Amino acid sequence: MSLKSLSGQTVLVTGASGGIGAAIVERLAAEGARPIIHYRRDRAGAEALLTRISGEGALVQADLSATGGAFELWRQAEEAAGRIHALVNNAGIRTEISIDAEPNAWREAWQKEFQVNFFAAADLCKEALKHFKAHGGGRIVNMASRAGQRGYAADAMPYGATKAALINLTKSIARSFGADGVVALAIAPGWVKTEMAEDFVEKFGKQAAVADIPIGEMAEVSEIAELVAFALRPSQPSLNGATLDVNGGSYIR
Repeated sequence: MSLKSLSGQTVLVTGASGGIGAAIVERLAAEGARPIIHYRRDRAGAEALLTRISGEGALVQADLSATGGAFELWRQAEEAAGRIHALVNNAGIRTEISIDAEPNAWREAWQKEFQVNFFAAADLCKEALKHFKAHGGGRIVNMASRAGQRGYAADAMPYGATKAALINLTKSIARSFGADGVVALAIAPGWVKTEMAEDFVEKFGKQAAVADIPIGEMAEVSEIAELVAFALRPSQPSLNGATLDVNGGSYIR
């Protein structure tokens, strides 16, 4: 493997200040890319990440829960980089809402989750596609989830629904814009060792998290990051339209 297989590529990564996003940024930088690090609130985390990649990147702040947040983010990214070669829609939230919730709370939970997990990603895809068509192509990696394929827990149905929509959007982009030099794919992890997973394990125990994972372990953030970097290699155009499962065998198509 060439450690500089992404040399010369500028990649916008959303939700990049910690967890999976930060691991993606570090891996992309190691392979020669110049990451644009998006964060919402954690400027200190984003700055520390930029330092870890020797300053070879840029920082952009935007609130994707705001209606125009994604468009503002893309504007800033273009301003910082000029040509953008790839977009990694990694930002996401997961909230819990019961069917016993009051109607207003129910609607608010669904709307917020769709805004961050899907509408913001769709807005960024729109801007990226226009940019890619004008500049000779590009790549989109949408971070979906096993939840978007097999369904999800009763109190977190909005999350699964947003990820299913994101997978479908990815397929539509792949079919519609492949001829324009655009490669779009989705990555669908199961449990990944992040703070959210650690909180779950602390509350319910590890066995509850890995009970339906045949290999008995959650994925490492480094596994996801390595796969994103692989998907962005110029040598992998035929991944267009794929959904790559990273779930240890807990969901098999």
